[in-house]
Amino acid sequence: MPSSRPVRTPTSMRSRLRVGALATLAGALLVATSACTAEPAPPAPSAPTASAASPTPSAATGPVLADFPFGPSESTTPLPDDCRAILTDSVLSELEDVSLNAPGMGGGIRPDSTRVCAWGEPGAAGTWLVTRIGLSPLRAASDALYELGRDGFTCYEPGGGIRCERTWPHETLPVTQGRTLYYRDGVIVDTQYSNLAPAGYTNAIIASLWPAGGAPRPNPSPSAP
Repeated sequence: MPSSRPVRTPTSMRSRLRVGALATLAGALLVATSACTAEPAPPAPSAPTASAASPTPSAATGPVLADFPFGPSESTTPLPDDCRAILTDSVLSELEDVSLNAPGMGGGIRPDSTRVCAWGEPGAAGTWLVTRIGLSPLRAASDALYELGRDGFTCYEPGGGIRCERTWPHETLPVTQGRTLYYRDGVIVDTQYSNLAPAGYTNAIIASLWPAGGAPRPNPSPSAP
């Protein structure tokens, strides 16, 4: 029985082969073209803005001081008004060429009535001396002095008060730093210094605040706010 399938002629078979070959060639060319396409170039770096510039150095400031519990306290000792008047002539001679309360050193009278005598120039990390004289409650001051004694300070009781002191080498400079504190009658004299320690400095302040062998002076200081 004759077949019902159509008979493919050589011409039709050649046409199909030609179409298939062209399709295969076109696909190969497409793949080759894709593989040779260059990747996009990275974006050019943007120009630096003003915010990327080096920061401007800040203004020089005074030394960073260790804390002490200043605060309201009952006292019969008036606080001084003049940083030079509480020192002797011999001490002042050692401070003759040193600036007192230069701008930026934090000297003067604070809102809590603490007096600050700052000797030196702001930014001079190696040479300075700062004394704070202010009211401090007995319990808080006693606890603070006790902790200083545990931290290596030498503490004793001269002239009716408590005195603690210690010196140590500067971390990076070849100079000596130190701190001397004297507490009496609700007032603390806290001196911290670096490479500037006039002989008799603290003794002069003590003698000025408590003269005549330590007898209380009149006109008690008002309590701090």
